[in-house]
Amino acid sequence: MEIRQLRYFVTVAQTRHFGQAAERLHMAQSPLSQAIRQLESQVGATLFHRTTRRVDLTAAGEAFLRDAQRILASVETAQERVRRIGDGHSGLLRVGSTGLAAYTQLPQLARIAARELPDLILRYVPDLLTPEQETALAEDRIDVAVLRPPLRRPGLGSRVIGRERFVLAVAQHHRLAGDDPVALAELSGEDFVGYGTPDSVVNAAVAQACLAAGFLPRRAHEAAETSIMLTLVAAGLGVALLPESARTLRVDGVRFVSVADDAHVDLALAWRLDDVNPALARLIEVLEANGFVPPPATSPWPQHAYPGAVR
Repeated sequence: MEIRQLRYFVTVAQTRHFGQAAERLHMAQSPLSQAIRQLESQVGATLFHRTTRRVDLTAAGEAFLRDAQRILASVETAQERVRRIGDGHSGLLRVGSTGLAAYTQLPQLARIAARELPDLILRYVPDLLTPEQETALAEDRIDVAVLRPPLRRPGLGSRVIGRERFVLAVAQHHRLAGDDPVALAELSGEDFVGYGTPDSVVNAAVAQACLAAGFLPRRAHEAAETSIMLTLVAAGLGVALLPESARTLRVDGVRFVSVADDAHVDLALAWRLDDVNPALARLIEVLEANGFVPPPATSPWPQHAYPGAVR
């Protein structure tokens, strides 16, 4: 039994006339009648009462019509689902992000995706520092990442989506816990709390900014998560230079102070360059169209490789 036979049968059942059904199907009446007889032979039952004036369904035909319509509807649904997956409007993408991006950029990304691609499923894997996200991308455990460039692994492309100034986190009774911006040179004698992950992009950016101010930061304590770092700051064990999005975290005993120097760290959207998933291409397109990802020609920040699949 073929799908076309079911379509022929349903059309005849709807029109109750072989001639009209043949017209609707853009075929001659003789091969249509032959196809229906062949279908009746295959199912082992007469589906139509035929007279010179009229065609009526038998009891078996009435029962078969319901099943045929259900089967054809399922086939159409499957075809539409495949088309939507093929053009990137449907499917699944696994999205990794840094802990701080989960409070800032990730909600915006999620809102755009839900509005523009409602059939696309996004599965979020938050609280991954950049080295972990690069590894997860390379090992195909996530499809897209919100992380901090530069990227060290080959085969990854990225687009810078924002630049964050550093802010200083200090204990509430610290000598610098005021309203005035702090110059980095004032921190030369302080103990620092940093990320404990090797190759931390934020740690490297902090060290570079402090070196530009004339000193190397003395890292006394380390933690894997920003919230734990702030807890150590609140305990008076050191100060921390963090991206400005850290202000979204509220930890008792911590004050955030602006930094006078032009010290910053970037945030980027990253992916595997060899990823041919059309959903990834579509997501990047809608994020660009909605201003989340700037076009390369207009971005004020350095850009990295961009996959041809999404152009």
